[in-house]
Amino acid sequence: MSQASKQQEKTFTGKVGFVLASVGAAIGLGAIWKFPYMAGAEGGAAFLLPYIIFSFTLAFGLLLTEITLGKAGKGGIVTAYRNLGGPFWSVLGYLGIIIGFVVLSFYSVVGGWCLLYFFEAIIGFPSADPETLGALFGSLSSSPWVAISAQVGFLALVGFVVAFGIRGGIELCSKILMPMLFIFMIILIITGLMQPGAMKGVEYLFLPDFSKFSWKTLLDSMGLVFFSFSVGAGCMITYGAYIDDKTELVSSTFWIVVLSLLISLMAGLMILPANFAFGMDPAAGPGLTFITMPVIFAKLPFGYLFSIVFFFCLIIAALTSAVSMLEIDITWMVQELNMKRATAVTVCLLFMLILSIPCALSFGLLADYKIFGKTAFDLADFFVSNLGLPIGGIIACLLAAWFAWDKVHTHWTSLQNYPGWKKVLRVCIGILCPALVLAVLISGLMN
Repeated sequence: MSQASKQQEKTFTGKVGFVLASVGAAIGLGAIWKFPYMAGAEGGAAFLLPYIIFSFTLAFGLLLTEITLGKAGKGGIVTAYRNLGGPFWSVLGYLGIIIGFVVLSFYSVVGGWCLLYFFEAIIGFPSADPETLGALFGSLSSSPWVAISAQVGFLALVGFVVAFGIRGGIELCSKILMPMLFIFMIILIITGLMQPGAMKGVEYLFLPDFSKFSWKTLLDSMGLVFFSFSVGAGCMITYGAYIDDKTELVSSTFWIVVLSLLISLMAGLMILPANFAFGMDPAAGPGLTFITMPVIFAKLPFGYLFSIVFFFCLIIAALTSAVSMLEIDITWMVQELNMKRATAVTVCLLFMLILSIPCALSFGLLADYKIFGKTAFDLADFFVSNLGLPIGGIIACLLAAWFAWDKVHTHWTSLQNYPGWKKVLRVCIGILCPALVLAVLISGLMN
């Protein structure tokens, strides 16, 4: 292979490949799993409205910032920060490397649950009784061998995709799985909407009842936007480094926000109308996916097939997001430690597995071992959601707006003739986004 061909393999083929890969990184389980139960618990449309507003302001600003930093800095988070801001900023970039490891330490546990429930759907759930299904979830998550085996299986899938590189692995996977996810979700949505009483769920999701709106709703919607779009860790900086010169950044970021938001809305339509149709509690919380949905599928025509499709969708969401997190650390090992990609993937996954075992055992053997009142799983989740991602987002915004602005804004080719919009974006990125992220950070620490 020629040097030019090797270089091409290190970039996305174009805008479509980059956008699909980025949407896969952004949606994750935040859209498919977390958005429906949070919307169900916090008033439906009263939660959705601020979620949409924050998606087109906070998420857009942070995504554009990270993507541009990667493009302008010509590397992953550590390399890009050094190239744009100097040695001090490269040290701050290591926070993203740490976040990548910690995220996968507990995210791979949930990914393992998705695999387990996919196989449970294939063999058939033992009962449609919520208590029985709750006991099933408890037995699967608390069994050391089952939990760790599922986690290993999920990490092996992630490593398999990343090992094939940008075009042959991440982009190809996204081009296949993202359209599949859309198609499967549409099938499930249509089936759910055909059930008597389902339109009450649609009204709940789209007709605001402002009596249910509160300051907590505002903060929680902002926090979920931050979590759902995978900003703050540096995965979008990594993907930005692999963009070719023909891909326009502003419009690409806009499409990432639109498609990611669309999948969240589709997830709500996939789950909430079916809940109302069968008299289930839309505020069931995290158990909505693993306990409530199997009950609903048992009552649906062809529910057996739909349950398989549903949990396959969860695997797709978990896989595409986990791939982006692993790529943060693989890019660092390749660029900074001069490792070959295959070696980096092997070393990284072995280290990741060792780090993540305590999280997998947090629901069984290590359930009573706590630090600051939290299990290893909860502590990792808290560090990422309440500390790592918000701080990482603030660092990226400050670097882009106030320390590397001249190197950043020149990459927004569609805005070259609109300097006023660049000033607006600078205020948004340098002031508004850090202020909103700081609000999420303080709120999370207080809670």
